Amino acid sequence: MFKNLRKLNLLLAGLIVAYALFLNSCSDTNSTPAVNVESQTLITYLEGTGGDFINTTGSALEAATAVKQNITAEPANYFVMDIRDTATFAKGHIVGAVNVQFKEIYNYFKAHDMTKYKKVYLVCFSGQSAGYATGLLRLAGNSNVYSMKFGMASWHSDFSATWKNGVGNTAQAYLKQDSVAKPVAGDLPVLSTGKTLGKDILEARVAQLFIDGFPSVKAADLIGSLGDYFIMAYWTAADYKDPGHLQGAINYVPKSDFKLNTFLKTVPANKKCAIYCYTGHTASYITAFLKVMGYDVKSVSFGGNSLFYDAMVAKSKSAWKDTECQNYDLVK
Repeated sequence: MFKNLRKLNLLLAGLIVAYALFLNSCSDTNSTPAVNVESQTLITYLEGTGGDFINTTGSALEAATAVKQNITAEPANYFVMDIRDTATFAKGHIVGAVNVQFKEIYNYFKAHDMTKYKKVYLVCFSGQSAGYATGLLRLAGNSNVYSMKFGMASWHSDFSATWKNGVGNTAQAYLKQDSVAKPVAGDLPVLSTGKTLGKDILEARVAQLFIDGFPSVKAADLIGSLGDYFIMAYWTAADYKDPGHLQGAINYVPKSDFKLNTFLKTVPANKKCAIYCYTGHTASYITAFLKVMGYDVKSVSFGGNSLFYDAMVAKSKSAWKDTECQNYDLVK
């Protein structure tokens, strides 16, 4: 009797262990593939049907001179959306401009037929938040949207202080010419929109990011916490070496390195990131792409112009100059 009871206990113990192993294997099977499924679906869509905007066009900038020429020659075919705050808009804006707050941009595009315009210009203070918004809209398929380079600072001197106060040499002591290797590729960020199709995941992400606002970091704040950020220098390999780069920054070459089959997955999904370019304009577009993908990233305000302005000018890189300001008419 006791022998049979012992056999029964052993059998029950074995069944319990087997059941536990079964539950554990089911848990692994169900959770592991789901970790990056939305991210994988989204990047596949963006690089395919979505047109791979970031790695083809990359940005959509137009100077104030081009904006002025177009809205003067064909006012009905060009639309100017000023995304500054209401009070500043009232102090002076481009003729015909419509004031739309950042959080309402996407809703405005959904509520109005913006495809009837040859070009839609987004205008802000410096051109960077407008670049970010334009990047989001471009990713969402609005191919006629552009941001005005240098923003209203290039339109009229009443607003040029934005750029005059933005440039500097905050990081001159941290300007390096060494080469920092990219980390080993990891996982894509986890997205949880609940959508299954790439275009639907994208729409959900874009809508949320307009609500969240433009993610940026000032040069001084970045320098004060360098160790907290994974820093990306978004410019050519040659410029990465000369004039150089911010200490610890890793080079990501425009239109090639943020692809699934190149180096996108070397960007850490579990760390704060900061990215800069020459003026901050293009980096704003890349920030839009990386944020859509779920990365915790901020665009460095005024780019290299705020980090090591003198070095940029000495090497004839894109930099703010007072001649950028056209002093065109304002409506008040």
